[in-house]
Amino acid sequence: MKAISARATRGLNLGAKMIASDNSGAKIVRLVSVKRGKGRKGKQGCAKIADWVKVSVRKGIPDMKGKVFDAVLIRQKKSYRRLNGERIAFEDNAVAILKDDKGNPKATQIKGPIAREVLERWPSVAKIASIVV
Repeated sequence: MKAISARATRGLNLGAKMIASDNSGAKIVRLVSVKRGKGRKGKQGCAKIADWVKVSVRKGIPDMKGKVFDAVLIRQKKSYRRLNGERIAFEDNAVAILKDDKGNPKATQIKGPIAREVLERWPSVAKIASIVV
């Protein structure tokens, strides 16, 4: 996985509830795990912007409810610092659900803005976004 050009702060613990900001059918999801995340013995995993995560669908269409999907974290409330010195924080925590391991999104559009760091790491997800901040 490509590195992002920001000093991203880990903003979401396991179990955090987030919005699925795409039209895949899920509404509210819960963070289950962070795929390929850096870890340390005895420490719980945390997610940051543009991370590949596993989420469980809590609210949404009935055939998706309760199932586990891969997703990309596209917005986080916790502020993080870009290399040019500016700090970025969004109004909510949001994910975009993925269809396969190659990073192709399940949905056809993403509602709301996504971070530039997502564009660097996941170009196919950024392609369906309306705004990149």
